[in-house]
Amino acid sequence: MRKFVTAALAAVLTAGTAFVAQAESVPRGATEATREAQARVRAMLDFSDRQSCEDAMRGFIAPLPDKGRIADKDGRVVWNLEPYAFLKADISPEDVPDTVNPSLWRQSRLVMCDGLYRVTDRLYQIRNADLANMTIIEGDSGIIIADPLMSAETSRAALELYYRHRGRRPIRAVIVSHSHVDHYGGILGVVSPGDLAEGRVRLIAPAGFLEAAVAENAMAGAAMRNRAEFMYGSLLPAGPRGHVGVGLGLGNSAGRMALLPPTESVEGDGQTMKIDGLTFEFQLAPQSEAPSEMHWYIPELKALTVAENCTSTMHNLYTLRGAKARDPLLWASALDIALERWGGKAEVLYGVHLWPMWGKERVSRAVELSRDMYLYINDQTLRLANRGLSMQEIAEELRLPPELEQPFALRGYYGTLSHNIKGVYTYYLGWFDGNAARLNPLPPSRAAEKYVEYMGGAREVLKRARADYAEGNYRWVAQVLDHVVSADPSDREARELEADALEQLGYQAESGPWRNFYLSAAQELRGVEPRPAFEPRKPGKGGQLAMLPPEDFFRALAVRLDGLRAGGRQIRFAVEFTDGVGRGKSWTVDVRNGVLHAHEEKETEKSATRLVGPKARVFATLMGSQPLPGAEQNSGVRLVGDAGEVASFLELLERAPVRYSLTMPHEAE
Repeated sequence: MRKFVTAALAAVLTAGTAFVAQAESVPRGATEATREAQARVRAMLDFSDRQSCEDAMRGFIAPLPDKGRIADKDGRVVWNLEPYAFLKADISPEDVPDTVNPSLWRQSRLVMCDGLYRVTDRLYQIRNADLANMTIIEGDSGIIIADPLMSAETSRAALELYYRHRGRRPIRAVIVSHSHVDHYGGILGVVSPGDLAEGRVRLIAPAGFLEAAVAENAMAGAAMRNRAEFMYGSLLPAGPRGHVGVGLGLGNSAGRMALLPPTESVEGDGQTMKIDGLTFEFQLAPQSEAPSEMHWYIPELKALTVAENCTSTMHNLYTLRGAKARDPLLWASALDIALERWGGKAEVLYGVHLWPMWGKERVSRAVELSRDMYLYINDQTLRLANRGLSMQEIAEELRLPPELEQPFALRGYYGTLSHNIKGVYTYYLGWFDGNAARLNPLPPSRAAEKYVEYMGGAREVLKRARADYAEGNYRWVAQVLDHVVSADPSDREARELEADALEQLGYQAESGPWRNFYLSAAQELRGVEPRPAFEPRKPGKGGQLAMLPPEDFFRALAVRLDGLRAGGRQIRFAVEFTDGVGRGKSWTVDVRNGVLHAHEEKETEKSATRLVGPKARVFATLMGSQPLPGAEQNSGVRLVGDAGEVASFLELLERAPVRYSLTMPHEAE
């Protein structure tokens, strides 16, 4: 059966267009059950509340040029608002397309407020030029840029928009609020490595930033990348039946990313810096929304940012792209400290995503409510766990009180109450719920075969599933048909009906990531070729690779080693770096017992076989993206000694696929 599943899956993935031709209609419209669900949302929330709309448009100066179309030097579009023009329509909640949750539509419309904005005296933002905001603070002699977006092209376009309306001023400093790539990847759009090396520009980041930035995706990067494509909807076309944003912003840009080491770090909580005449009071908030994160307050402007820990949506205590669950108590504590230090002082709260808010009382109230929401999710999840409820049972039962449920700024546009509860549960208790029957279940495909057999076969399951679909029981239809598809991924009828159910769940979702996951899965089940709103990012050339400390690089390399094939083998060679912070240092790479070990080379264990060269090129060689020395295209790396030793090592490394199925089975044969 395993061979059949693997072969069938391969056929599905390579013959998607043939399947599309047989589909009745892709995508479908909203069913009556979905229209009723959208009506319940309209009745539950106060859509007459215009405060967020006023905040999002306050201080507007100018839109992004070219209708929000940004291209790289080769003309490849890396950001484009044109396909999302449908979201600009100012329509009543009753007229929102019934394929979009009215609450998510409202959020996405506000996200579409693009361009340059004045937040307060000397503080400006460029919004919707990327997933995050870029903030520009006017110092005494120049400007300070906070969070230079994800791509060099978008950050350069944002800076040029500011220059066009505020005049050209020298950049004195760049501040990065935290270690997620949408806040630092566009650094080369505003400064060069030479600007930092020669002291023309300061680059300031929180303690541990560089290590966190390079390490988060190093070990499970391929899995995170594939899941991120679903979470951010980057494979979906824009439209009321497709991509409408991610709740925290529109989506990810697709330009050139880079990482530069900070020239200065904020090492102590409460540390104060003078930056171009302005005072910055910093608060370190590690292990909150990011492993390395910080808040700051500028007393001269009475302006506060708490980075991504308080913004106009419920955030993720667990992110669907995959990452370690976040500590809700540290997150809430960071907000509590900010409230204690600057509550009643700050007159504006500006975020690294979405829009600001003004007024001392509103600022304090926003921070207080966000703090209490994360505390509530933590405390009540554990209360119910201590009563014996499982993770799934808690997610079904637990609700927020009205004061935490009704404000639009706390709605689950990005994170959701359901998956945050599950994040808290696994943070404290792990994946096992204590039921011994769930301790060692069969893997999905094998279990699916038995489920389908017990239920009378695939045709009987489909008959019952169609009846449930007609009644609007989409969660169950998707769940039961997952068994049919897992048992036989070539069953097109089952895949189509599962896709229909997932699609309706996507239409109903208030969370942008949930919508994107559901619709991306439906697209995958139908074999539809991805049709993103603009071209996907080009494959990286390892821009962040050179920033990895050797120990982190070798740990990332270790997870690519095929342990069974490596069993019984003993391989040893040395790696020697000729540049950077590791210049002159060498590392021993040692494979034994099916495990890769690496440590700084000792004088007593000098290896005759050595790879010598610049760190980035040596890393690229070991990753397999650059050939072993001897080929013409390999420059700067020398191989001394037994080439066969290194070649044998490289043969034991697996290269993760660029993309793989998330919805259908892909167990090994």
